[in-house]
Parts: sequence; C-alpha cells; structure tokens
Amino acid sequence: MGFFDKLKKINIFAAFGSELDDDFYDELEEALILADAGMDTAIDMVEQLRQRVKQEHIKTVEDARAAMCAILTDLLSVGEGKLNVENPPAVVLFIGVNGVGKTTTIGKIGHQLKGEGKKVLLCAADTFRAAAADQLTIWAERSNLDIIKQHEGADPAAVVFDATSAARARKADVVLVDTAGRLHNKQNLMNELNKISRVLDRELPGSSRETLLVLDATTGQNGLVQAKQFKEAAGITGIVLTKLDGTAKGGIALAIAKELGVPVKYAGVGEGIDDLKPFDPVEFAQALI
Repeated sequence: MGFFDKLKKINIFAAFGSELDDDFYDELEEALILADAGMDTAIDMVEQLRQRVKQEHIKTVEDARAAMCAILTDLLSVGEGKLNVENPPAVVLFIGVNGVGKTTTIGKIGHQLKGEGKKVLLCAADTFRAAAADQLTIWAERSNLDIIKQHEGADPAAVVFDATSAARARKADVVLVDTAGRLHNKQNLMNELNKISRVLDRELPGSSRETLLVLDATTGQNGLVQAKQFKEAAGITGIVLTKLDGTAKGGIALAIAKELGVPVKYAGVGEGIDDLKPFDPVEFAQALI
C-alpha cells in the first residue's frame, strides 16, 4: 500500500465524461477548488492542462489524467524538498499554531533521523504552553533521544542557547527545536524568533538551518492564510502537512506551492510513529487524482 493511500480520495476524473470539452474543464476546475487547491491555483492548473492537451494532441480523459499528474508534480516540486542537515550540528526550528501536531511531528522526525544513524537532540523552547516540554519529553523517552528543557515561562532563546552548548558538547548531528505555537501578535513572534536566530548565528555559525511550518491539512484555505503570515513573520524553508488521513483533501499542498513557492518536506497520514514521511511530489500527485 502506498503511503498516500490513506489520503482522502478526490478522484477528480472519476465521474467525468469521455469528452475533453468545456464541461470537462469546468468540472475539473470545480473539483480542484473543492479539493482545497484554491480558485487561483485551480484556474491555473486547468489552463495548463488545456494548453498541454492542445500542444500534445491529447484525445482521451486517461491521457489527460496523466498530463494533469505531470502538471501537479511539476508544481509540487518547488524548492529543495529534502531536509538540509548536512553541516552539524544542524538546527531545525518548528513553528506553527497550537493544535497542528507540532510536538508530535518533532518526535517522529527525531525518531526517523535516529534511525538513519544521526545523533539527535530535542530542544523544548515552547515554554509558554503548559505541558509542552512534558509532551516533548515523552517523545524523547520513546525514541531514547536527549532533550534540553527549562522551567515553564523561561526565555525560549535561553533554552536554545543551552541546546547549542549541549549539541557541541555531545557532538549532536541535529537539534530539533520546538517553539511556541501562537500567532496572535506577529511582532512578538518575529521578535522571539529573531532572538533565537541571533543565538544560533552566534553559537553555531556554519551549521545547516531549516525553519519548518507545521500545518493541519484539514484547515484547508485557512492553512494557506497561516502559511502566508508565518512566512512573512519568520521566513520558512519548508512545510510539514499533518492530518492528511482525516477530512483533508490534500489540495492545500498545491495552493502552498503555487502561492508561496515553499516546498512541502514532510506529510503525515496518521498517529503512528511511521505515519510521517518525506514528501514525494510524484506519489502525492498520483494519489490526488
């Protein structure tokens, strides 16, 4: 079974007739919009398909399906899809609103990186949410990973500083940093993340760095709004899409790629420790249609 078989099927070609006429394209556009791709993305994708059908003299719906799969794959292949942890101790910051599965995502990625032979250190820099550090500690214990944390309400940048010192001393390959999940005040968020960034610049110059935004795929177009705000406030190098096994239709990945030019680096389709995987644009596009 493919990883994205759990994805709620859109089957955007299933109920269509056999003619590549205006009704076909109108229905396809509507299906993409209903799949959370967003109106602008849907219109653009359908127009690209029209052009390809014309240029390549495509006659059947089945061939149009293959062409659409290629178009979606191209769209989703934006940016560098692989997590950059080349220069140790590499740092991956995780940002996002509460409730999207951020801490769980960190635990799962930490487990995977350890399985690849990397020494992983977790950093509990979300000091505002009660029990955030406790939740991350459970994941650390589950995968036998080191964790750096302080008391609730501590300065997040101070926790990150401790983590950089520990990473050097313990020769860690990767530091995964949990941050506070809130966006009620963009300036506060920006100030906090800038402070963390300055600590990392000073303490770990030359280390690889990623900032991943964790998004709940079931929120649809609201997820795109969040992504735009976080990109503006924090700068992001990639997206983690969670909860693709629920009511999510997955089209939000298309909207993010088109609107933000930011790659989806991981996708989650369940609660299990192995239900989060590096994102594969080809497999995802095929599952989508």
